[in-house]
Amino acid sequence: MALPLRICLLALCLLAAPGAAVAGTSKIRTLPGVANPAPLLPAPKAHRTQPTLGQRAVRIAAAELGVPYRYGGSSPSGFDCSGLVAYVYAKLGVQLPHNAAAQYGYGRPVDRRDLRPGDLVFFHGLGHVGLYIGHGRIIHAPQSGERVSIQSLASRSGSVEGARRLARS
Repeated sequence: MALPLRICLLALCLLAAPGAAVAGTSKIRTLPGVANPAPLLPAPKAHRTQPTLGQRAVRIAAAELGVPYRYGGSSPSGFDCSGLVAYVYAKLGVQLPHNAAAQYGYGRPVDRRDLRPGDLVFFHGLGHVGLYIGHGRIIHAPQSGERVSIQSLASRSGSVEGARRLARS
């Protein structure tokens, strides 16, 4: 067989292989004297998991970094602690009251060792709430004169009173 014909047949075999696999056959046609060509199938797509409710909540809250604290505030023009949490979860279709102590009644209890992004973390006798973001940190609206910020749990004055995980997070 002449070399150009052999190259053409090999190319034809390589081009036909993906069609054979798509058509549902598992055999790849080979030519006598030509090595079995590897099928030219697309690489498998990486398995992508959907972000959890809590992870989505963290992303929304992070977009509000720097917004000024405003007592009773629950919008990007100003937040208090429970207003920030209620605003974030409302964007995800979860309605929470605008009160930290009342928010403590939602979801299920979580041990501090098992915190995940999006969990609500409560302080000061349930008078303050922040959103856990991972790595021992929360995002919250601290107090008058400050802005929505990230703070480590270790640096919070006042002990953690408890934490709650909302459904689907």
